[in-house]
Amino acid sequence: MAGWNADTAAGSPGPGSVTLVEGSSFCISAANGDMRAESPHGVFVEDTRILSCWQLLINGAPLEPLGTKTKEPYRAQFVGRVPRPDGHADSPLIVERVREVDAGILERITIQNYSPAAVDCVVTLQVEADFADLFEVKEARVQRRWEQTREVAEDSLTIRAAWQNVRKGVVVAAKAAHTAPDSLTYRRTIPPHGKWSTTISVVPIINEGDGPTTRFVRPDEGEASPRDRRRQEWVSKIPVLHIGNASIERTLRRSYDDLGALRIEDPDHPDRIVVAAGAPWFMALFGRDSLWASLMALPVDPSLAFGTIQTLAERQGRVVDEMSEEEPGKILHEVRFDVSSRLALGGKSAYFGSVDATPLFVALFGEVSRWGFAPESVSSLLPHVDRALDWIRHYGDRDGDGFVEYERLNDRGLINQGWKDSWDGINFADGSMAEPPIALCEVQAYVYSAYMARSWIARDAGDLELAAEYRDLGAKLKRQFNERFWLPDRGYYAIALDGHKQPVDACASNMGQCLLFGIVDEEKAGLLTERLMSPEMFSGWGVRTLASDMGAYNPASYHNGSVWPHDNAIIAAGLLRYGFVEQAQRISTALFEAAEYSEGRLPELFCGFSREQIDEPIPYPTACSPQAWAATTPIQLVKGLMGYYADVARGGLWLDPVLPGSYGDLHITNAPMANGRITIDISNSTATVQGLPEGMQFHHGIRPWAADLAQQQATSTEKPS
Repeated sequence: MAGWNADTAAGSPGPGSVTLVEGSSFCISAANGDMRAESPHGVFVEDTRILSCWQLLINGAPLEPLGTKTKEPYRAQFVGRVPRPDGHADSPLIVERVREVDAGILERITIQNYSPAAVDCVVTLQVEADFADLFEVKEARVQRRWEQTREVAEDSLTIRAAWQNVRKGVVVAAKAAHTAPDSLTYRRTIPPHGKWSTTISVVPIINEGDGPTTRFVRPDEGEASPRDRRRQEWVSKIPVLHIGNASIERTLRRSYDDLGALRIEDPDHPDRIVVAAGAPWFMALFGRDSLWASLMALPVDPSLAFGTIQTLAERQGRVVDEMSEEEPGKILHEVRFDVSSRLALGGKSAYFGSVDATPLFVALFGEVSRWGFAPESVSSLLPHVDRALDWIRHYGDRDGDGFVEYERLNDRGLINQGWKDSWDGINFADGSMAEPPIALCEVQAYVYSAYMARSWIARDAGDLELAAEYRDLGAKLKRQFNERFWLPDRGYYAIALDGHKQPVDACASNMGQCLLFGIVDEEKAGLLTERLMSPEMFSGWGVRTLASDMGAYNPASYHNGSVWPHDNAIIAAGLLRYGFVEQAQRISTALFEAAEYSEGRLPELFCGFSREQIDEPIPYPTACSPQAWAATTPIQLVKGLMGYYADVARGGLWLDPVLPGSYGDLHITNAPMANGRITIDISNSTATVQGLPEGMQFHHGIRPWAADLAQQQATSTEKPS
């Protein structure tokens, strides 16, 4: 998925761990609400752990967890009880912790005494802050030792830290507590059948040296918090969806909530919102992940995709830098806010080691530009699109063979630089590793789509010469791809060509993504689909990343046999493009059924065990959750089965619904479309639309693809006048 993968994580937060997310901040804790430094727990703000230990003790004992409820992605309720010193099972003291995350945390602790006698309580919160950046925590390589000072004042504890020329700090505010350098203590007597509550905030210091800190606004009783208001504002702008199948509706609503929580501000443009890749380790802008997630979410909030593309354009590569792998025109892999440990990829805040983000940027720009943004905003991005295309043709295709390859530029970069970026993600059928430079099959599909998108955009602008140039490039690439990557004796495409231009013959899911972009020859699509849906590839919960008869197959691996929801959503959309409706429905239904086992939230990935062997999906231990392209997968699945596509410039909205009968009727209101809001009803594959903006027409059928438009334009220019 991203930079330092989950497969390289040194430790798991543990069973029952709880992750809360709001913008670029997140919190990971144990099931009882405690955070311990020896685990990858803590409160993280802009990639720095401002709280590494937060342990609640009642009369010297930690809480026994009873239950946890994540109310919203940024708020959780922990319920526990205080163990009795006499060893009896039942305890009269029940503790509730309600925690909310933003730029820090706000936590309300309530102790309820169910005894007929008063109980004396010593309530202690142990506090530590190590200011590790998230790479140090994730890799369990916290080596820096900050020089710390601690200021104990009435109602607060301030921890300041210095390392080289870096200054950081945190303030813990606790009214009426006895404050020590490493703890907060309350001594209270809880009356019979009574209760006691207190609220504590933890916020980072900003503008170190000036003194002011961020404020964690505490709402008055009964008032919505700023986090709630941000969520309510988001909800007011997105569609309201009702579907007959209650389980699917719950999954879609969970997707909306998670997507809302994963929105982060561009620091240079606070009014511009982009999509973070996922919690806990990827709460930042990622080229590939953020592009895919925002594209999948187009019907929910088109502005996310446009904001993501704008932000990536502004951070587009300008120079050649071998450490960060930056090159002119290249789209970044990831950008971090405040990483100072030098464990970040490339040793800098931005790392560019991605072969697919750049062609995806162009291909998805072509799709986003059809959803009705101001023409001047779209045209302002075209220079960035052309710079990206220049990178594809020169830096991406270094040997001039027409294919885009990757090979890392230094030994600290990612070995593999496609979406399967774990060290062992690209291998032959016998399990041996492919040697770089590596040309991935799906990357060629992205490049093909980028060429065709640029062709029809040029034709629309009247630049027939440029349109013909990119149309011809696309046609040549499609021909070469089907000649070099297709394995006729296997009936599927090679996952890649290796450094010797030999096909890497593993049967992998990558080829399924090629369907969506139209690079697959029509006569090969049927055999490819048969292979994707074979028992070796389709686990019953989704298409595996690697077939079970391959040498490197491991159902509990990160990329060699697991099931990734977003991968399956892209494959399902591609199957629909080529007319394989029943297979797309099978994949979609399997994923919605898998979501039922995780309270409606699809994780980043799960294990690839067959459904016959184990009758529920097995979680991958360190999968991100929530994760952006997993959160947007249910939206993409329904969008695909609706055939829901717009082309505002051409004045059209297209729907071609093939929803399975088990999904029930679909009713959507408040759906953004151009400068208006529309209502969509689908019953028995019949669609009706109300409220289309003036000049827009509803078409029942398939919207022309970019490649179709480019080809139509070629045909029209070839006709004799």
